[in-house]
Amino acid sequence: MSKAGIKYQGSVEIPNLSDENDMDDLDISVSLNKDEPETPLVHLMKSKGAENIRQALGNYVGFLKSEFTQGMILPTANGVVQLQSSQSKAKTDKTRISSSSSSSAAAVNTGVKIPTCKFTMTETFLTSPADLYRVFVNQEMTQAFTHAPATVAGEKGGMFRLLGGNVLGQFTELVRDQKIVMKWRYNNWPCEHYATVTLTFVDRSSETELRVDCRGVPDDDEDWTKDGWRRFYFEAIKQTFGFGARLF
Repeated sequence: MSKAGIKYQGSVEIPNLSDENDMDDLDISVSLNKDEPETPLVHLMKSKGAENIRQALGNYVGFLKSEFTQGMILPTANGVVQLQSSQSKAKTDKTRISSSSSSSAAAVNTGVKIPTCKFTMTETFLTSPADLYRVFVNQEMTQAFTHAPATVAGEKGGMFRLLGGNVLGQFTELVRDQKIVMKWRYNNWPCEHYATVTLTFVDRSSETELRVDCRGVPDDDEDWTKDGWRRFYFEAIKQTFGFGARLF
């Protein structure tokens, strides 16, 4: 709105928004809607407005990273694992180190034993099993509901990486429109530690019941992982594709 009280309508486009890009490198395009008269406000938006947009987006991306890294298990030096949780203070657990020596060399093996849990979640989607199945194995659809670049190879043995690399894994079994089994992990879990996640699609006439069985989730991450599936999978998929459950 100008000082004279005249309202102008336009758009702001940011094609390269990503947590991998520095906010100063963002391409911010400002334009007036068609048939809008020329105004000095466009120049103001391209200068001062762009600075405010970069600052706001920087805060937003920082918040998302913080959300995804709370409750993670962070490996550190000297064989110590820090367990961080939003509900408890950081804890440390030293690894068991076994060593054997010989006249020529000494070998040291270091390992971390992670207490894990298993749980099951169910959610109902107002769509067919076929359509819901495609959401998880199609790269374009995954990018749509995560609102971020993603890599998804929807085949047995195919890898996936989404949400800015915070979630990654591999498809180990695919039964079209019926079941998906995958190795799944947060990127801040100890190196090479994966949970096994099985998605089962059950046809309920006009709806699909999705059953999610998770095994091997670190104990301290149980609540965080459940919340992540609800927010960043279930709710995001429903909002993006209109698969919200029917209300009775």
